Amino acid sequence: MKQEWEDFRIAGAFLTIFPVARELSMEPERLARSMGLFPAVGAVIGLALVVLNWVLTPLIPRPVLDCLLILMLIAATGALHLDGIADLIDGLAGGKDREGALAIMKDSRVGAMGVVGLVMVLLLKYLSLYNVPAPLKSAALIFMPVAGRWIQVVLAASCRYVRAEGGTGGAFVDHVGEREMLIATATLILAAVVLFGKSGFFLILLLGIAAIGLIRYFNARLGGVTGDVLGAGTEIIEVLTLVLVLALH
Repeated sequence: MKQEWEDFRIAGAFLTIFPVARELSMEPERLARSMGLFPAVGAVIGLALVVLNWVLTPLIPRPVLDCLLILMLIAATGALHLDGIADLIDGLAGGKDREGALAIMKDSRVGAMGVVGLVMVLLLKYLSLYNVPAPLKSAALIFMPVAGRWIQVVLAASCRYVRAEGGTGGAFVDHVGEREMLIATATLILAAVVLFGKSGFFLILLLGIAAIGLIRYFNARLGGVTGDVLGAGTEIIEVLTLVLVLALH
């Protein structure tokens, strides 16, 4: 139990700005093991958003509050995944081949396509959250970050790390395996069923199809994944989750 708690703290320290694992060692094998608990950390983030929503609903108009909830999610995660989606869009748009795309993604500067893509992702996420019916708002706020962190585990376990020079993402991808993916997927399924009942199974099915599509695309286009791709996957699946909630309800 102590090991699982420490793994959860490591996952929390990596996925958020909160220093909850300063005294713990973070060798690659341990980092990879913590990935199984990424969706659980997402659930905690979602619960915090639910509490914030409950406290502020009587005080702030709904459109403003939903914008604040998105901002709180960004602040809690240090905008890490938004950087990934901007870099990925720049690379895919500007790179003629795998090497060109990876080189552009590594550049710290953000191009026009990355800016436009980032704005559209945030706009779509905000509009989708705003239009989620009130009875489903709490469920959506919890499940969105769970699903967004689940896809990181799936991508890491199903793709190879493509940067020969290494990187932060490589510490996860090179050591994660079936155990972590099973734990993460079990957490996702449990959250879907508890939060959405029978329709949760349709959510799982559709997210699974989306995950397979992302795996095949990134393997074909880039030969695998990078840290930016994992972060971008989170943003893609979070937006898709909200859209699916709207479509199914």
